[in-house]
Amino acid sequence: MILQTGMRTDIPAFYSEWFCNRIKEGYVYVRNPYNPQSVTAYRIHPDVVDLISFCTKNPAPMLEHMELLAPYGQYWFVTITSYGQEIEPGVPAKECVMEDFKRLSEKVGVDSVGWRYDPIFVWEEYTVERHIADFEQMARTLAGYTRTCVISFIDLYQKVRKNFPEVGAVSREQRLQMGKAFAEIGRKYDMTIKGCGEGQELAQFGVDCNGCMTLETFACALHESLNVPRWKPAREECACFLGNDIGAYNTCGHLCRYCYANHDEEIVRRNLRAHRPQAPLLIGNIHPEDTITWAKQESWRDGQMRLEFL
Repeated sequence: MILQTGMRTDIPAFYSEWFCNRIKEGYVYVRNPYNPQSVTAYRIHPDVVDLISFCTKNPAPMLEHMELLAPYGQYWFVTITSYGQEIEPGVPAKECVMEDFKRLSEKVGVDSVGWRYDPIFVWEEYTVERHIADFEQMARTLAGYTRTCVISFIDLYQKVRKNFPEVGAVSREQRLQMGKAFAEIGRKYDMTIKGCGEGQELAQFGVDCNGCMTLETFACALHESLNVPRWKPAREECACFLGNDIGAYNTCGHLCRYCYANHDEEIVRRNLRAHRPQAPLLIGNIHPEDTITWAKQESWRDGQMRLEFL
């Protein structure tokens, strides 16, 4: 199975000690955000977890723990954008994150790490021209350390509108202008540009519009094919495998203004204070009224190496 860690929060950046404790103890509890009395328990062991998927803006706290992760396949998406602290107040300087990206790539391999430049929006000094210039500079820096960059344009979810009411949608003309430029830069630096939830609009420029966190992505990281049970994508336009996430909403201390996973800054700060690194749940405790269900888990590796992965 694939264990996801990054759809609801940034575990490497803020909860690396907790996650290491979960690996050592061999299990984790996850509270259902839509049915809080329902708790799923997952075993964390290489017998049943084929790959751990991370999404982070700051991989640095996990880099000293890579030996603990070594028995597992890994795939890391690291988000590095053009924005400053007025947009991403808790994110380290992009120059530092790019250096950590390189260190991470050297540890896990170029097929196990991807760069995300998203969400893209146009606002004040973050013009189309600024995005294109910054994207090329970052691509030049990261060339050789990844083969993949994922882009997407901002989605105005309700939480995004609440946290960042000034931002607006990116126009079709702007999307096409940036998509074409990014694709050209990707070819220059030997990176495949992938669109996340953007339909087929950018395919005409050579952007891969078939999904970013796909099963093929994970199989390439493992250098082995996977026999995966039938599954349903999280959203109709998405080809990605996003199940089995162990995070929790309203727990990411980056406090990015465009975030869809944080609803309220004070709740986030309260949750950060309530976090206990030794607990099986990311936030809080098990209550008498909770129902704990152990997930059905099995390895999906088929043991067959594929030429395209070699």
